[in-house]
Amino acid sequence: MARVPVFSYGVLGLPLAFAALPLYVHVPPLYAEVAGLSLVSLGAILLAARLFDAAIDPWLGWLADRWPRRPLLAAALLPFAAGFVALLNPPTENGAVWLLGALVLTYIGFSAATVAYQAWGADLGRDAVDRTRLTAAREGFALLGVLLAAALPAVLAASPTAGIRRLSWLLPPLLLLAALVSLGRVGPGSPPSRPAAPLGASLRRVVADVAFRRLLLIFVANGIASALPATLFLFFVADVLQVPAASGALLALYFLAGAASLPLWLSLARRHGRPFAWLLSMMLAMLSFAGAGLLGAGDLWLFALICLTSGLALGADLSLPAALAADMGDRLGQAGGCFGVWNFVAKLNLALAAGLALPLLGVLGYVPGSGQGLPALSLAYAVLPLLGKALAVALLWRWRHLLESSS
Repeated sequence: MARVPVFSYGVLGLPLAFAALPLYVHVPPLYAEVAGLSLVSLGAILLAARLFDAAIDPWLGWLADRWPRRPLLAAALLPFAAGFVALLNPPTENGAVWLLGALVLTYIGFSAATVAYQAWGADLGRDAVDRTRLTAAREGFALLGVLLAAALPAVLAASPTAGIRRLSWLLPPLLLLAALVSLGRVGPGSPPSRPAAPLGASLRRVVADVAFRRLLLIFVANGIASALPATLFLFFVADVLQVPAASGALLALYFLAGAASLPLWLSLARRHGRPFAWLLSMMLAMLSFAGAGLLGAGDLWLFALICLTSGLALGADLSLPAALAADMGDRLGQAGGCFGVWNFVAKLNLALAAGLALPLLGVLGYVPGSGQGLPALSLAYAVLPLLGKALAVALLWRWRHLLESSS
């Protein structure tokens, strides 16, 4: 049997993730500065756009089970690239309308490409080991893409805003090169084992699976815990630590640690099972974040240590649960449907983090750049995520045997 083309498949993860960091981290500060949008307006628009994005994922997953994965993936790349360039080049007027329109276009392309890409990986894997390696390769290249997106704005321009604008124009050529490699060198893999049912029946079959449902519950608890600090990271660095110029280096350190940790988590997963390795990573993240709420102005090196150790836990978060989901999708014969629901849940986490946290901080008196409401920001950034992680750890420990045996 031909060897699975792990790296050729994984390379497309780089430009997809290259866009993800600006989408979820840079957009709120960018539109607050350039377009003058308030936190309440930003939170409402981001919540609406991200709810729309999450809502279409189950439909896209169903579509990916009916259409060939690779043509669907290729067709999604054009609206994704066009929307991303528009999103990071906002006008000074009518910023709210521009933001909503650019987000919708970007999300349609990004979501269709991501679901088709993940389902394609499930088709390519011959067994659980193969699917874990493919997922790790995809996420490893994704972390490289995130590192580039984190580091390049400071290289491209002295002003963060100008750097983000220039960054946007790098995505189309990166996307084209990666697509040529992945689509040109990797075959379609094994097709779904069953014909796609109507949308409603397909979704019912996916969510009726007990193991997949429990995996989703753990993923929700852990995902919300991760989405809160991701949404508030730039605000925390700028206003609590008061070192905004260090944000790019800190993000790069975090994601570099995540990329470097992937071989470790894969080794632990092979020896002790993926649920056990994922559990260890969550506990490491909790230990890392335990003191973040006590930091203040100038605590750069302590926060860098937190970024390093929590970044080490990131590699497991990105690779192991998605590999479990890929196995369950293959078992059900509906990899597209499983990843449609999976991405719906992932984006719902991010939507709730932005749509609820930002307006809540505004109500509690936090105003970016003013020095007001900093205790509320520290609470939301550093303390609330620990509660979500603790719940995820408890659920994963309880259901660890079911998840591995059902995948």
